[in-house]
Amino acid sequence: MRRALAYLEEANRESAQAKATVTHLVVKAIGRALAENPEANAIIARKQIYMRRSVDVYCQVATEGGRDLSGVKVTSVDGKSLMEIAGELATRIDGVRSGRDPGSERSKQVLTRIPHRFLGMLLKAVGFLSYDLLWDLSAFGIEFDQFGGAMVSNVGSFGLGHGLAPLVPISRAPIVLLVGEVNDRPCVENGELAVAPHMTIGATFDHRLIDGHQAGVMAKTVIASVSDPYQAFGPPSRSS
Repeated sequence: MRRALAYLEEANRESAQAKATVTHLVVKAIGRALAENPEANAIIARKQIYMRRSVDVYCQVATEGGRDLSGVKVTSVDGKSLMEIAGELATRIDGVRSGRDPGSERSKQVLTRIPHRFLGMLLKAVGFLSYDLLWDLSAFGIEFDQFGGAMVSNVGSFGLGHGLAPLVPISRAPIVLLVGEVNDRPCVENGELAVAPHMTIGATFDHRLIDGHQAGVMAKTVIASVSDPYQAFGPPSRSS
């Protein structure tokens, strides 16, 4: 993570926008992987595969001091710079945590009106209408394809070095990434024992849509992009 940390430091030094973190870097990296492998950026509906129209990534957000979990979707990630992603997420996340984000608040209002015993049936119905019939329910406070082609969550913020998460059936997102804490680990450099900052990214994917070869290709893209963002995205001032 030496190059990645240097990249983030330079990006934050040159920008007056929100602070960029390893999470934003992973979001951009998986966005690049999806853009380069569009067959993985799809929805399985009624045993059919439908291609998503844009590369969108959902970022999970802990709210209420970690007692609840919410999130926001960044659309067209492949066409945005690292700092644009960081700025958009900062604004949206602040809105979610303060109760000012229109999308999440409308969804909460809908859910709070439903008796708890009916929530399971409601979620199944919403999933069927949104993903199997591909209906746009935004008029009812439910964003269409609200989870995008991949979900990213940072468990490193809880002091965890790594983790794995199950797929979330209602999301229809075929990829879930967990970003671990950056910490120093022993490694071999130029034939000698050394210590360097490392980070583990846990990955879960839907094998119905993504096979081992595709997963390997995309993993290499993510690893290369995070390990050396200078090579992958160019200088931070114009990363895209």
